[in-house]
Amino acid sequence: MSEDHIEYNSYGAFLYVVRERVQTARIRASLSANRELLELYWDIGRMITERQNLEGWGSAVIKQLSGDIQCEFPDLKGFSERNIWRMRSFYVAQGEGLIKLPTVLAQIPWAHNILLVEKVKDPTARLWYVRQTIEHGWSHNVLSMHVEQQDYERKGHAVTNFEQTLPSPQSDLAQEVLKDPYLFDFLGIADDARERDVERSLILHLRDFLLELGSGFAFVGNQVRLDIDDEDYYIDLLFYHLKLRCYFVIDLKTRPFAVEDAGKMNFYLNAVDDLMCHPDDRPSVGLVLCREKKGSRRMTLEYALRGLEKPIGISGYQLTRDLPDDLRPSFPSVEEIENEIAEKVDAADNSDVGMMVKELATQYRTKQDAGL
Repeated sequence: MSEDHIEYNSYGAFLYVVRERVQTARIRASLSANRELLELYWDIGRMITERQNLEGWGSAVIKQLSGDIQCEFPDLKGFSERNIWRMRSFYVAQGEGLIKLPTVLAQIPWAHNILLVEKVKDPTARLWYVRQTIEHGWSHNVLSMHVEQQDYERKGHAVTNFEQTLPSPQSDLAQEVLKDPYLFDFLGIADDARERDVERSLILHLRDFLLELGSGFAFVGNQVRLDIDDEDYYIDLLFYHLKLRCYFVIDLKTRPFAVEDAGKMNFYLNAVDDLMCHPDDRPSVGLVLCREKKGSRRMTLEYALRGLEKPIGISGYQLTRDLPDDLRPSFPSVEEIENEIAEKVDAADNSDVGMMVKELATQYRTKQDAGL
């Protein structure tokens, strides 16, 4: 058969191979270009740092260098004064004295590297975010979100019995999967919301919920029914973790942890393992999510889990994020806001708008007094 009459199936297979080859070449070319750019920026940062240490170069030299390079290469971007300072910071942040750019840093773009240099001061945490970006393909915005939410600081801090109930390395991976606390501020609901309202809001914001849980979680259902001895039991939230190859049972509480919660979760895990698991699945994992800060009750939690055969973790969650201590004085108190409203209302008593605002302010105070 001539080349002008290639069979469709044969050509389709051929096209697939060529397309994959083109895609691979594009990825390699992109990585190679990124590596070259980062090595250039690294070298410039290193040379500037060395000159500053030897000859005391200051900001005037950086400004002159930026102008000279842009004059010499008018079409070349990335050599603003600010970006040259970033090159120096990029080199210094990784530890002065290194001659070559660390290979792992060349696998993420310049903007990702600079975000981490400027936002994450701990080198160990910075490397963790780099590896997570490589593994999960985080965009700049997604990486920024994970840094903002302090994922590294919250990873692996849940109280668990995984070391006693799961084989290694699954126990280590399961521990790393959990956070403490979880941040549910994306729900936009009040701190005193009821359990069913929190659960309903998590389902409505499932994408954000999955992002907060972390990669690998697949949603199975909420209020999942278990029929045991002609009685119905309901699991609040059920997930499957693709990497751990097991079900994750989440019991949601709007109160502090109670000792009996561990026994209830143990019951759920036994039922899920018997009634839902495939023979190839690994033991199900339980997570009790409570509204509390657990630092002062750690021994209570550990005693509640000790001796149980099923893997269970306990974490807290927050519906609103705490403000940093240095920002708290910048925000007015409720009393200050009420006083300002009152002043505005008194000044506008003779207008229709003033009467309307005064009525709204009265309703607001009434709700506050009623605890609504």
